[in-house]
Amino acid sequence: MRVSLCTITFRHHLISLGEIAAWAQTNDFQGIELWGAHARNLAQQPDRNAEWLDNFGLSVPMISDYLPIDADPETLRRKTVDLCRLARRWRAKKIRTFAGNRGSLATSADDRRVIVERLRDICAITATYGIHLLVETHPQTLADTAASTMQLIGEVDHPFFAINFDTLHVWEGGDDPVAVHREMKPFIRHYHLKNIVDRSDLAVFEPANVYAAAGRRDGMTPLFEGTVDYISFLSEVSSDPQIDASLEWFGNDCLDILRRDRRQVRQVIEGREPVRRTVNF
Repeated sequence: MRVSLCTITFRHHLISLGEIAAWAQTNDFQGIELWGAHARNLAQQPDRNAEWLDNFGLSVPMISDYLPIDADPETLRRKTVDLCRLARRWRAKKIRTFAGNRGSLATSADDRRVIVERLRDICAITATYGIHLLVETHPQTLADTAASTMQLIGEVDHPFFAINFDTLHVWEGGDDPVAVHREMKPFIRHYHLKNIVDRSDLAVFEPANVYAAAGRRDGMTPLFEGTVDYISFLSEVSSDPQIDASLEWFGNDCLDILRRDRRQVRQVIEGREPVRRTVNF
């Protein structure tokens, strides 16, 4: 398993990409998942690119953004092309977006067809760049449950369409991440790994809270100290050295938490259990 950190972790920090890259190199990360906003801002620094990141022994596996699925077709096409060009600069082979902004049960059949058509149109563009479009498993989207996500895969039916498997959100949707992974594995190209103290804390991951500098962080917890059983999950998925995963941390004390989580992920991959473990599947 190749493990990345996410630059969205540092959305409220005064820290350069060079500092992040040097720290990631020192702490056994293989990549940096670029937040779309950061990738666009870095476009003003022509010396920051994949070749520069090579010096740290790092790569950018994915740029995570929010393509405007509900925009007019020309705006969506332009935004997609711009994002693909940014991805090419970093040699990223994946871009992440969301399947709409309403849950599957709240989306009409007609609206679902529109979203599916838009996603297929995006894939037609990304394919010309050799880039996969990844939809993230996430609440308030068409990928909010395993059943709806599998249906979406069949509906889009494009070779450059795939899934970013956010393990916590799969669990949030009421499914067993290990069981879902076994069914969905052929379509997964990336994993997001994060955890939470209790189901009652899930609101801390709502966008309005996550992006607020003064937002609540209570309930966010290190990977192996929360309610989702990551020892079982990582034991299921980590045997493949070619898979990409990102530690997606939104809370405080980010360097300390990421350092510890990365070390413990390696312990699990090597068959050793971290000291602390909380299970509630």
